[in-house]
Formats: sequence, C-alpha cells, structure tokens
Amino acid sequence: MNSRREFLKTLGLATAGLTLAPSMDLFAAKKKWFEISLAEWSLHKTLFKGDLKNIDFPEFAAKKFGIYGVEYVNQFFKDKAKDLTYLKDLNDRAKSNGVRNVLIMVDGEGNLGDANEGQRKKAVENHYQWIDAANFLGCGAIRVNAAGQGTPAEVQKRVVESLSTLADYGKKAKINVVVENHGGISSHGDWLAETLRLVGKKNCGSLPDFGNFYEYDRYKGVAELMPYAKGVSAKTHDFDAQGNDTTVDYAKMMEIVKNAKYKGFVGIEYEGSKLSEVDGIIASKKLLERFQ
Repeated sequence: MNSRREFLKTLGLATAGLTLAPSMDLFAAKKKWFEISLAEWSLHKTLFKGDLKNIDFPEFAAKKFGIYGVEYVNQFFKDKAKDLTYLKDLNDRAKSNGVRNVLIMVDGEGNLGDANEGQRKKAVENHYQWIDAANFLGCGAIRVNAAGQGTPAEVQKRVVESLSTLADYGKKAKINVVVENHGGISSHGDWLAETLRLVGKKNCGSLPDFGNFYEYDRYKGVAELMPYAKGVSAKTHDFDAQGNDTTVDYAKMMEIVKNAKYKGFVGIEYEGSKLSEVDGIIASKKLLERFQ
C-alpha cells in the first residue's frame, strides 16, 4: 500500500514543505459580489401593530431570514436618537447576532429643499442627531430625502446647499449622506444625479430604489444614479410562479447594478400585498440570491 507521501507525490502535490491546505483555490467558496441586507420598512405592518419592536429587529433579521445586514427606519425609534443607553442595547443585540448595522433611513425631520430658509436650516439640524446615532451604531450612512417646494431648479439649489452642509457634518463621523429617489422631483433620475454632481462630495451619494419611479423609466433612473450609489434598495412587490417580481425585471436591473461595479449591500424592501411580510422577505431573498 502506498504511503501518504507517495500518494501526494503521485498527484504532483508533494514538493519541499508543501502540504494540502484548506484554503486551496480548488475548495474556496466563490465570493459574492454583493451582500443582502434587510430594510426595516419590509416589516412596517408588523412593527406598527406592535408584534415586533425595533430593538429586536437585528435578531429577527438574523434568526428568521439569515440576513446579517440591517437598515433601520428612524420612525420606529424616533425618540431614541440621543438615548445612548437604548442605542448601546441595540448595538449589542446586533453584534451578538453577527449583524451589521448598515444605515438609518430618516423621515419626518423636515424638507431639505424647503422654500423657507428657517425651516430648511431646522431640517438640516434635525438630521444631525441621526448622523450621530448612525455613527454610534457603526452604520455607514443615513438616508435622507430631497424634497421641497418650487421649480426643479429652485428645489435643486436648496437641496444642494442642505446636502453639502450635512455631508460636511457627516464627514467628521465618517458617515455617508445618501439620497433616495423617494417621490416628487427626486424620482427623476437625471435631476437627482445632477443634484449629487453639484454637491460634489465623496460622502454624499445615492440610494437607488428600484420601485420609486412613477413617471420615469426605472431602468434609466437606476443607471443614472448608480455612479453615486452608496447603497441599493431592492424593492419587491408580488411574485409569479417562478419567483420573479411582477413589477421589476430583476435580471435587467441587477445587470445595471453589476455593470456599475457596485459591491456593497443590496437591501430588501418588500412592499407587496399578496404575501405576508415574512413570506415576502423570504421570496425577495431567494430572488436576489440568484444574482449573487
């Protein structure tokens, strides 16, 4: 019977000091080009009913879905932005479940394009606490909205000013300020892309949402926003028998994302009505996993 050394030599693997290692390329797992995160809004009905609390969201994402990146929505812990005891507990729960805090979606803090200068300044200042909270939680970003009154040019000028101020504040904490196409003029990809170009700051970018285009081609819009993307929001609605989303062509959309050389988190944001929130998230994850 051949010895182990003779066997290795036969395979051409026994050279001076060479041994079989588990890290050999032959056995290495293929690296995924993006990671899946879960937007808390996917569970908004459950949260509003009180069947799930924000503090339990990271553990729920990990244990229920096997998802280890979470995107918070500020309205589910609106009074906790400065509560360090609460934020430490939230952080500890995420860490104990191996979960990465990705970002905080910020709503209800005023319009960054408000025509009233005083209200606009207050809106900017209202966002500071969420940048601080994101920093404390180890997030990479906060998501903001580009909304206001007036012509597209007027709103753009004000939003550029507000985003520039927020980005400067966020830079100190190494937090990105990202803007989602979230209704109104912000759902026009060309307008939002130009707005971000005018801001011109590395930590101010986009969060392209596949679903929030109403009078604008969604594929064109995502393509325009991807050069500025610091995250991607994979909106899903309902599914056909093959598990495809019935609104968005995911093969086409994920090709746009991949062609932009994007390699960050892609966040599930389920908003369907036919499946439960839990089943919709599971279906969304299966769909995204096809493209990893």
